[in-house]
Amino acid sequence: MKKLTRRQFLQKAAIAGGSLAVYNSCLALDLLDTHVRPKHFQLSPSNKQSKIVILGGGVAGLATAYELERAGYECIILEASHRVGGRNLTLRHGDLIDELGRPNYCQFEDKPNLYFNAGPARIPGHHQRTLYYCKELKIPLQVKANQNRLAYFHEDASFNGQPKRQVEYITDARGFLAELVFKAINKNVFEAELTKEDIEKLRHFAGFYGDLSKDGAYKGSHRAGSQSDRMLTHGDHNIPQKLEAFLNSNFWQDAMNHTEFYDWIEPLMEPKGGMDQIVKGFANAIKSPILTKAQVQKIQLTNNGVVVHYQHKGHIHKINADYCFNNIPAPILAGIDNNFSEHYMQALAAIKRKDLFKIGFQMRERFWEKEGIYGGISYTSQKNAQIWYPSHDINSEKGVVLGAYVWNPQDCEFFANLSLKERLAYAANCGDKVHKEYSSHIEQGVSIAWSRMNHLMGCGNAFEEHDYEKYFHTVQTPEGNHVMIGDQISYHPGWQEGAFASVEVALMSFDKKMQVGG
Repeated sequence: MKKLTRRQFLQKAAIAGGSLAVYNSCLALDLLDTHVRPKHFQLSPSNKQSKIVILGGGVAGLATAYELERAGYECIILEASHRVGGRNLTLRHGDLIDELGRPNYCQFEDKPNLYFNAGPARIPGHHQRTLYYCKELKIPLQVKANQNRLAYFHEDASFNGQPKRQVEYITDARGFLAELVFKAINKNVFEAELTKEDIEKLRHFAGFYGDLSKDGAYKGSHRAGSQSDRMLTHGDHNIPQKLEAFLNSNFWQDAMNHTEFYDWIEPLMEPKGGMDQIVKGFANAIKSPILTKAQVQKIQLTNNGVVVHYQHKGHIHKINADYCFNNIPAPILAGIDNNFSEHYMQALAAIKRKDLFKIGFQMRERFWEKEGIYGGISYTSQKNAQIWYPSHDINSEKGVVLGAYVWNPQDCEFFANLSLKERLAYAANCGDKVHKEYSSHIEQGVSIAWSRMNHLMGCGNAFEEHDYEKYFHTVQTPEGNHVMIGDQISYHPGWQEGAFASVEVALMSFDKKMQVGG
């Protein structure tokens, strides 16, 4: 076989998949140096002794300390919780879930592969700041299967409540749409816009796209699988759904297109061993003091700095700092004594508390793999919404399945108000409608109601759409020598990339101020 040059390979990739295929191919071939820090983010070396206090040890606070340290600044991080990382939380055997009024501990077996990413769980390929820090901190990554067409979708009101493979529905969707295009071509509806040659090409495209018969009818496709073992017999393809049943399902307007969203397109990544490897990487690299269980009581701006009062080990302490980077969730910050301007407080108050709920189940065996499911997500119309399958440690004995991923406010509240046992039992019953005997495989479970998590009381706080124009610039702009950071100070709340982007903006502003005299 004749060897392809890189140029020839990229040309073929362009023909097959367009510019995105070329871009991803360049990444794979290491032709794009995407991990080089932008020049404007190079902090100038500190030219004087300046003390920086960082409020909150989430990933934004940790990244801020990491960058400032390397530029020669003296930092201290105050974290109210018993741990750093904020919403970057990976649960393992013995870990505390610090839920308000219901503290409990993860009871998973003490094995390396039995962990649950209770917060962020995916890193898209275009989140270059997050990927930069993974490379900088030497955190190995693995591909995370986000879409899996062999996984299921389930709706109580469709297909007699029986789960169906996603590939069957998606194949039928393409077939039905392609048949409509084919019929429209035969009626010459494109005659005014296309040449005869173009029409013929479009007809071939429709036929190939939907796997149509020669007469342009969709009669099912082997793309959706076969009714028997296709290795030993020429099995008949699965019978397509009736158009009426297809349209009555909500799958087409919801989960079917999830992986079309820019942040969920394949491939996605995850750190090996859990998302909190990012937190551990920062914590190991940072030399500055990190005080946990240090609750901020008061923030006072002065003419040339910031004074922070905090409680630690039963005593009130005071820090006189030259500058303050604040990662405290805005709804909680509103209850801390401060002397911020009225407009600044109005802007912070406009950041609304958002919510999320998750459940993780330790399964006694990886039964989903017996069904041909390796990673990916099954979707359901029930309150648990999604079931995720682990992409790591395939063929091992046990695994942790995400048994609920809930973002609908009413459903989050529903789960949060249940007892810990009731939450797990409810989600287990939901799983039984997707997989037979799902609940019988459950050994241990853990739930995270982010609205009740101490020192956070929410997840992915953000402005309402109409408030961004009015307040976003205000919260990005320093108030004296105090500046907010975190994903809440970005257009990408809920993602670590938003947190790192906020750090970049805040440090650029800080650096400029330091160079003109502080």
